[in-house]
Amino acid sequence: MFTSEIIASFNELETSIYNYIITHSDKVAYMRIRELAEETHVSTATILRFCKKVGCEGFSEFKTKLKLEQKKEENPIKSSHHAMLEFFERTLTNDQDHSIYQAAALVKQAENVIFIGNGSSGILAEYGARYFSGLGKFSMYIKDFSYPIHSKLHKNNVTIALSVSGENRFTIEQLNRLKQEGSQVISITNNKHTTIAKISDINIAYYLTEEFYQYTNITTQVPVVFIIEAIAREVHQLDE
Repeated sequence: MFTSEIIASFNELETSIYNYIITHSDKVAYMRIRELAEETHVSTATILRFCKKVGCEGFSEFKTKLKLEQKKEENPIKSSHHAMLEFFERTLTNDQDHSIYQAAALVKQAENVIFIGNGSSGILAEYGARYFSGLGKFSMYIKDFSYPIHSKLHKNNVTIALSVSGENRFTIEQLNRLKQEGSQVISITNNKHTTIAKISDINIAYYLTEEFYQYTNITTQVPVVFIIEAIAREVHQLDE
């Protein structure tokens, strides 16, 4: 509800209301609009304008969304064992095995392999490039979306894009640029119905229930490591 773009658009009065709500969210979720107006020293009309600015039709909808955000934070973190069972039961199918084989065949034919990702996916991009190189397929990784790529690397190039949400705008911008320059794209995302998955030549999705802790996405990345290693090992087998 409170995205960085919306927070940046707040004026001084709206920022004051936002600060009060964030520091008293448990209390605000059960207040009447007049009570919040009195606590923040503004009119009820100002509160309603604030609610609309954050995408709510009125104060009731705002409180409902605020309660949902609080509930999301209270959800217990699943054990790693539970997450892995979910991955193996939902994902490891013949279809995914086929996608891994297709990805490996594409990588095998490529002269250049580039891993890209942002945030925790950027860390895994580094791991992926190192793992591929360790098995004989030299690869590089890019965590900075504005990083210039030498024209020689555009020839017969495969990009492996990592993104949990599949909607990271920096990764999408970078992929668009690489595709325009002739790169084929393999993506590993949590869902195939995402922008990054749709603009990829091959997508491998792992379908885990996303987990958040205090607005931070803490969905396990073990499936991504598994898929990266499975592709690399398949490439090695094809080379053999």
